[in-house]
Amino acid sequence: MTKERIKELIAKEIEAIQNIPIDGQIRDVVDLIYEQVHVKGGKVVVSGMGKAGQIGVNIATTLSSTGTTAVFIHPAEAQHGDLGVIQKNDVIFAISNSGRTREVIELEFLAKRLHPGIKFIVLTGNKDSELAEKADLTLFTGGPPEICPLGLTPTTSTTVMTVAGDVLVVLLMEKIGFTKAEYAKRHHSGYLGQKAKEE
Repeated sequence: MTKERIKELIAKEIEAIQNIPIDGQIRDVVDLIYEQVHVKGGKVVVSGMGKAGQIGVNIATTLSSTGTTAVFIHPAEAQHGDLGVIQKNDVIFAISNSGRTREVIELEFLAKRLHPGIKFIVLTGNKDSELAEKADLTLFTGGPPEICPLGLTPTTSTTVMTVAGDVLVVLLMEKIGFTKAEYAKRHHSGYLGQKAKEE
């Protein structure tokens, strides 16, 4: 393991981030989430399997802590009763790098059977996938190759998903005019809670 190899891997991750498409879709996603959550009183229901699901948990909790109500629902658990958390004014935010994750595709079907008009957003590395075709809006990560030597382990794909989630969070904070005082109300304890309370 050399410094040059480490730098090479980091450079590939940076390149993937820089190549995330900037096509206007994220603005449409921000507007849709704003309408469903901040106007109609719904919430963002984030879902994904495996590593994408772990990214989804982070996106959901970060949205909630910054003024946009969100929850994470595991797509498999949804089939065993958790689907009941979804309400008609919610918006589904599904994450799947391949866009072919069976459990997430099934979640789309089940959610729309429960609430036929529910909106569906997809974050994916495959804009031509079955899941993307079912979406009202699709956020495309650019589908970069994984830096994993096998080309299989979620590495670069989870990096760009995380960045896309961060951009979404920040744009929503800006749209709703989210303040430090409001942050403090949601984040009482710990270092960040203390920082938020400082004048």
